[in-house]
Amino acid sequence: MTGRIVGRDSRRQRWCARAAAALVGATAAGAALVAPAQAAPLFPGSAEIPGVELPAFELPQIPTPPLVLPPGFELPREVQALLPAGLVVTAPPPIGPANFSAPSLNPAPGEVVGIAQPIVIRFNEAIGDRAVAERAIRVTTDPPVEGHFYWIDDKQVRWKPNQFWPANIQVTVVAGDSRSTFSIGDALVTVADDNTKQITVTRNGAVVKTMPTSLGKPGYETPNGTYIVGEKFRDMYMDSSTYGVPIDAPEGYRTYVEYATRISYSGIFVHAAPWSVQQQGYSNVSHGCLNVSTEDGRWFFENAKKGDPVIVQNTAGGVLSGADGLGDWNR
Repeated sequence: MTGRIVGRDSRRQRWCARAAAALVGATAAGAALVAPAQAAPLFPGSAEIPGVELPAFELPQIPTPPLVLPPGFELPREVQALLPAGLVVTAPPPIGPANFSAPSLNPAPGEVVGIAQPIVIRFNEAIGDRAVAERAIRVTTDPPVEGHFYWIDDKQVRWKPNQFWPANIQVTVVAGDSRSTFSIGDALVTVADDNTKQITVTRNGAVVKTMPTSLGKPGYETPNGTYIVGEKFRDMYMDSSTYGVPIDAPEGYRTYVEYATRISYSGIFVHAAPWSVQQQGYSNVSHGCLNVSTEDGRWFFENAKKGDPVIVQNTAGGVLSGADGLGDWNR
């Protein structure tokens, strides 16, 4: 007696081929359901009546539901080329059991954040098996957005898209028993260029603000890279002793500032600096912050939101560390 064993790959190929044939047929059938305008008999079998014409009409389009492929399945490229974009999607792998208690999630439910905002998951306990933990976390968007996990330590993992989030979409993250649905707002992107000493702000691609600036002076050069807007302070004291320089040292200071928007954990802010207005746009005199006028500082304070990117370029200050906490895009 003879016989053969049909392997998983063979079954998969036949299943994909049948699905593809059905999809191509459905697509073609949908395209054929259109009736052109033409002169028509008043009754079946009768002669056409000159000057009488039926109105043009189209049958309603019948939406074709997407074909959801099981995880790991993929249609041949030549079949994919025949199908409309978005008609075939791959189902995400099933969410796995959590090896952690309910963690805290950032952004919080209902928040509106910028296009550079990572998802931050803080666990109550150290995670021994990171792969198991990742399988218990699901990030969903419409449209789908590709991204990846990266671990800060055994009690914190982050997830961010491979590129900035699309503007004005909703994101849901589920991690074990915790869940957060938040929104991505407008794409507010700020670029500070040391060559021109200018800050340019765009919203969804259109320039909405330019500001002269003064960046870090020699010895305190502002690092290049992509920063993320964090917390904001209407006013505060900036104190050099917080990073090891006594306030009575030659480069020490304790200065009252207004409209301070944090863009790094290492102490770099965009803030009002009325004392350096004469240098803004011409030379660098700060200790690393982006000095702007009081009017411009207020505008940025009121318009920038958590998660907006601030890109610094063309300085002599190296690159902001990806471990800074707000330097995730430099990893």
